[in-house]
Amino acid sequence: MYSSETKIRVRYAETDRMNVVYHGNYAQYFEVGRVEAIRQLGLSYKDLEDSGTILPVIEWNAKFLRPARYDDLLTIRTTLSEWPTDHRLRFRQEVFNEEGKLLTIGDVLLYFMRSATMERAHMPNEMAEKLKPFFTKPGGAQFK
Repeated sequence: MYSSETKIRVRYAETDRMNVVYHGNYAQYFEVGRVEAIRQLGLSYKDLEDSGTILPVIEWNAKFLRPARYDDLLTIRTTLSEWPTDHRLRFRQEVFNEEGKLLTIGDVLLYFMRSATMERAHMPNEMAEKLKPFFTKPGGAQFK
């Protein structure tokens, strides 16, 4: 399992009339978490895209448990709990406030695709090598 954490502060423009983060902003918060999780592996989304691999979001869901408000410092926890199979990459994302209370949970499913052909692709070798230390094969063997 691979997990990372990223902090983001709620800006005034991200809140609604109730002084609560507008639900649509969580898609951006989740994206920040995913991009930074990949960066913390030693890769970048930009480099993946420049090498011909894109990762379009094909499914996104969220459950809102508690509100986040203007100026809150949020922690976005991004987790890959399963080795990416075939062409799919599923991130579990959680948003916590400064007190450690869970505010929002969600899942984002992406596809590995070749940008030139828009066809499904497998995870790039460079990314697989960076993720291997965090996962074991079924039965407990380490990926090699």
